[in-house]
Amino acid sequence: MSQSTELFTRAQRVIPGGVNSPVRAFRAVGGTPRFIARAEGAYLYDEDNVKYVDYVGSWGPMILGHAHPDVVHAIQDAATRGTSYGAPTALEVTFAETITSLYSSIAMLRAVSSGTEATMAAIRAARGFTGRDVIIKFEGCYHGHADFLLVKAGSGAATFGVPDSAGVPSGAAANTLTLPFNDKGALLRAFETRGSEIAAVIVEPVVGNMGCVPPLGQFLEVIIDLCSRYQAVSIFDEVMTGCRVSKSGMQGRVGVTPDMTCLGKIIGGGMPLAAYGGKRAIMEKVAPLGPVYQAGTLSGNPIAVSAALATIKHLDDGLYAKLERLGAQLEAGLNAAVAHAQIEACVQRVGSMLTLFFTRGPIRNWDDAKRSDTALFGRFHQGMLARGHYFPPAQFEAAFISGAHTESDIAGTIAAARDVLLELTRTT
Repeated sequence: MSQSTELFTRAQRVIPGGVNSPVRAFRAVGGTPRFIARAEGAYLYDEDNVKYVDYVGSWGPMILGHAHPDVVHAIQDAATRGTSYGAPTALEVTFAETITSLYSSIAMLRAVSSGTEATMAAIRAARGFTGRDVIIKFEGCYHGHADFLLVKAGSGAATFGVPDSAGVPSGAAANTLTLPFNDKGALLRAFETRGSEIAAVIVEPVVGNMGCVPPLGQFLEVIIDLCSRYQAVSIFDEVMTGCRVSKSGMQGRVGVTPDMTCLGKIIGGGMPLAAYGGKRAIMEKVAPLGPVYQAGTLSGNPIAVSAALATIKHLDDGLYAKLERLGAQLEAGLNAAVAHAQIEACVQRVGSMLTLFFTRGPIRNWDDAKRSDTALFGRFHQGMLARGHYFPPAQFEAAFISGAHTESDIAGTIAAARDVLLELTRTT
């Protein structure tokens, strides 16, 4: 019996599903989740010392690769001075100054410990600022597990208040309106009918939680314009894309400025750290300056902030050029492997995040994405894992490349994918 199998058996007795976050259980792809013992650079090593080329990257944060020496040193150095004070530090000020220098949309920010906290607090601030209750989100966009954000839509239509999880009261979701991603017409109609009630529109500017789906046809610009016109707040959830698709996120990549921005993952350097921020007038509504309450014992703790600052120092033009080059190499290689195998699939990529969808493209929204053959993806995942390549264990998640990956790593992954896809065509 492998160490992972033994550990998973033990874990299921004391942890729901044996994991502390659902997708880690491999329910979407089958097989036993690998229990990771250590990681270095672009590689993971499981408890049986099997090595994998990692395309999960802790679900995005590890843009420099695992255990980067400067980040590790910063964490160790900070820990010698204490792990948490519950009091302000100079590091927090430097962190806030650094982030506001990268994001023109952020005049002030508040540090929190997770992306869920960031989005939850941003929406609370937007509601407090506007005095309105209704928020708009888009089908297939995930903004954390706050009750009012766990909402799904009807088929191609806007739907109010349909919770997407047990334990969420219908009332908690009653003011959440869900629309199809990339549908400018649906968004316009929502504002025309309910504009005076809408507090905010929240969006992943590149969706990563139904797979990698980019915005099309000025979609982001329309969101910002309509929010401005109707005095609502535009919120970009850049927890995944922030410092990933460019140093200043998707908003910097395409040249737009939302009212508020949520950040996490990369800005935490692999530690529990996130932030929300925006226009000064909005953020001045947050306590202790204003009536919108939000607090956190570990928010901005010195170890996490030290990891963040050490990571951000390495986010330069050379790194993003390398990530773009490696992303293009993997995209082209996977597309060639798909064509060679004559299998119905497509690759979508923005910078160093991408997804291989097992359906015909392009994928523009959740209706397109959910046509994917998830069983076939599961078999692809198992085949890649057996060959030492660790992809996200779900069809509807983005894969990530880090600065620690090499052209040789990418070439090896392409060769493995070619073999796996050919094998799938022979057994399907």
